Amino acid sequence: MGYGDIDQLAINTIRTLAVDATFKANSGHPGAPMGMAPIAHVLFNKCMTFNPKNPNWVNRDRFVLSNGHGCMLQYAVLHLCGYKISMDDLKAFRQVDSITPGHPECHDTDGVEVTTGPLGQGFANAVGLAIAQAHTGAVFNKPGYDLINNYTYCFFGDGCAMEGIASEAASTAGHLQLGNLIMIYDDNHISIDGDTKCAFTEDVLKRFDAYGWHTQWVEEGDTDLEGMEAAIKKAQEVKDKPSVIKLTTTIGFGSKLQGTGGVHGNPLKEDDCKQVKQKFGFNPEESFVVPKEVYDAYHKHAAEGAAAEEEWNQLFSKYKEEHKDLGADLQRRLDGKLPEGWEKKLPVYKPTDGAQASRKLSEKVLEEIHEAVPELLSGSADLTGSNNTRWKNAIDFQPPSLGIGEWSGRYLRYGVREHGMAGIMNGIAAYGTLIPAGGTFLNFVSYAAGSVRLSALSHARVIYIATHDSIGLGEDGPTHQPIETLAHFRALPNMMVWRPADGNETSAAYYMAITSKQTPSIIALTRQNLPQLENSTIEKAIKGGYVALEAEKANVTLVSTGSEVGLCVEAAKYLKDKHDVTARVVSMPCFEVFDAQPKEYRLQCLPDGIPSMSVEVMSTLGWERYSHEQFGLNRFGASGAYKDVYKKFDFVPEGVAKRAMATIDFYKDTKVRSPINRAFTQLI
Repeated sequence: MGYGDIDQLAINTIRTLAVDATFKANSGHPGAPMGMAPIAHVLFNKCMTFNPKNPNWVNRDRFVLSNGHGCMLQYAVLHLCGYKISMDDLKAFRQVDSITPGHPECHDTDGVEVTTGPLGQGFANAVGLAIAQAHTGAVFNKPGYDLINNYTYCFFGDGCAMEGIASEAASTAGHLQLGNLIMIYDDNHISIDGDTKCAFTEDVLKRFDAYGWHTQWVEEGDTDLEGMEAAIKKAQEVKDKPSVIKLTTTIGFGSKLQGTGGVHGNPLKEDDCKQVKQKFGFNPEESFVVPKEVYDAYHKHAAEGAAAEEEWNQLFSKYKEEHKDLGADLQRRLDGKLPEGWEKKLPVYKPTDGAQASRKLSEKVLEEIHEAVPELLSGSADLTGSNNTRWKNAIDFQPPSLGIGEWSGRYLRYGVREHGMAGIMNGIAAYGTLIPAGGTFLNFVSYAAGSVRLSALSHARVIYIATHDSIGLGEDGPTHQPIETLAHFRALPNMMVWRPADGNETSAAYYMAITSKQTPSIIALTRQNLPQLENSTIEKAIKGGYVALEAEKANVTLVSTGSEVGLCVEAAKYLKDKHDVTARVVSMPCFEVFDAQPKEYRLQCLPDGIPSMSVEVMSTLGWERYSHEQFGLNRFGASGAYKDVYKKFDFVPEGVAKRAMATIDFYKDTKVRSPINRAFTQLI
């Protein structure tokens, strides 16, 4: 093992870089980097395998900083290793448009695997990365070809340990016996409110022991470098359990405020910066200094990683000769390509086909495409039979020792852990070889909102299968009937929220979800049966909105989604029969995709000169972008048979017609402009 003066110099260099960057920015969290510099040095300089010249090498060890506020630790180490983070980038810490933002963002910075910051999220991501490694290895590894065998490492602190998502993810990882996962717990007893004795006094290792983890404690986390490395090596040897290493450290080590909350979230004062440097043998008048010996030590380890990748590339070349089909499949995934012609498997429907619930239509998609898209992993948060997320011959992803599945299985039983499921799926997506999909009721996607937001921010291709999408679920009542959920997630940038109205629209939602590499999707699906529409096609629906019922000289446009599109078609017939009024109907399964269409196309759907009215059995918030008047449900639902609940709130052809007539009457003497024609349309 052996540690000497250069190791201590490297550790103190990491500390002073964190001190200087936070001081220059007058913002940031120096405490965690100063306290965790020793373990970061041991991990990145002694234990991990990676190649900074190719940050995307598939078999690299993964590192996640769940306590993302300590990101100067990660930026400093990545810089030392030779990733594309320059000294100028460190000096631009927390500045606009820098690649060293205030919390790590995966699409900004080479070497950052996942976007972290909201506490506990990185912990769940790390579990997802470990799942992805276990599955990918099980599919592709063959005797003599151990292609995929990397570890996932994660740092987390007391704040992460307190967040519920970490408990969900830890419980999942323990059940799954993820021996490739090694967590390091920064036990510094400080959170923003000060000493954790004010709110967090549990025995964390006992908790992890109960989850089924392998646990260790390195008591001298500031100094015992040999103990840290030994603990990591021992964790690597444990193949049937995830590992957690409790590391007792001093937050802000070296500062006048070390060991206190004062060094958690504020830069050091100037005099403290100077005394820290002096204490560590640096010139107190200089900033952002890296001794040559430190660069040399890190570049040497990086070169070893580059050599390991070269060795791996040679192994993969031989593998592709011996296992042609598997080799071609893995290469395709690494190239970011989908299987050729997979979309031909998507179900297509005729208007004469029978009415079906869109959750069943979703199941049909999965049944048809799962063989054509082998990287698709489905799953559910304990609602498999309700979400219809499992194809008939699916094998569960489980440790083989349990006798209920295999590591190569493609169906994940997430348990009643919606938030954990979503965070884990972000990690699976980040690994680079898989597309995760996971189901729950639409109402309970709100339980997962923190992770869903990070799916969008991270540009992660994650598919949320969200069934029981409205008051149409009926008897379970207001606790389960989503009212505000779609408005919430439609407001989220870079998120496709789909609410398909029939079979072709459901297939279109999956087509877009799978082909959109940088955008997650929520597919909201019904419990009740829906008719197949006359004019729907996959080609029309992938535009996010289209005319489902056209009519010349129409008096009103009814614009709708999901189960209410069929209702609007019925209302149009009622209006014609009872009032001699002509209505056209627009189906708008996805706002995000419709907004990306050319303005000319959007105006064809929602033209000038005709008032429009939206119809959706949930919050009307957001519909003013596409309609002059809104018919929705701005209150909680009711318990009862779904047709009775619809009738209670007047979501019947007569109710829609009544409001359509009021809309026509209100706008009859005005020159109606399409909601698409707004002052800022060209600026957005």
